[in-house]
Amino acid sequence: MAVYAVGDIQGCFDSLRRLLDRAHFEPSRDQLWVAGDLVNRGPDSLGALRFIKNLGSSARMVLGNHDLHLLAVRHGLRVMNKKDTLKPILAAADCDELLHWLRQQPLMHEGMGHVMCHAGIPPVWSQEQALNYACEVGRVLKGDNYVELLASMYGNQPNSWRADLAGMDRLRVIINYFTRMRFCTQQGQLDLDTKEGLGAAPKGFAPWFNWRGEHLNRPVLFGHWAALNGVTREPRAIALDTGCVWGKQLSMLRLDDGVWFRVKSELA
Repeated sequence: MAVYAVGDIQGCFDSLRRLLDRAHFEPSRDQLWVAGDLVNRGPDSLGALRFIKNLGSSARMVLGNHDLHLLAVRHGLRVMNKKDTLKPILAAADCDELLHWLRQQPLMHEGMGHVMCHAGIPPVWSQEQALNYACEVGRVLKGDNYVELLASMYGNQPNSWRADLAGMDRLRVIINYFTRMRFCTQQGQLDLDTKEGLGAAPKGFAPWFNWRGEHLNRPVLFGHWAALNGVTREPRAIALDTGCVWGKQLSMLRLDDGVWFRVKSELA
């Protein structure tokens, strides 16, 4: 069995199929890890969502901000943006089945000596703490009050972690760390406005993986940050998003031996 980790697919289903063909991926023996943002902005979000769901135990996925956005749109909590490509999912006969499956997916996954989340882990958490906080959100997302969570998760405040945070403020900052973070301070304060590459950090901030801490005890697989184009300069922070939806590449790492597979975007 080989285990592969792929970056933000974002509805680029043709690119994903070509990438899996290049790696000779076989669902009966291999496993595919998806680092979030499975849907949106690309041309076939419905196809990508159905495909990963139908892989069953041969797929492991963590939620990204676009996946959560889809759930919020479905419940009338957010209006679709001009670039959103979610309408085919919402019109599909199996929409409810697909989105029920989607909200069962976690914010963090571990295995093969790695951890995976969409955006990263803040330096104020250990990986064990991060997994506990991911499970905390997951229990609510899977539960009867998940719509309340989807309605309350938007916003940039609080922008720092405190152990005494409670209620939706607590869940919101956990979600923001896992799905939106790029730059932060050593104390975990988030800058959620800057989206450029490594050199764009505001004063006092740095990429989350530049701070020393137990959040990097095991290598972290993450997506979300297309501007990095896969380059972190930190061997324990493995950036999977190489801008497929922006016409660049879809990238996938075989964890067994560290071999990369890449294909040009179908939007190139």
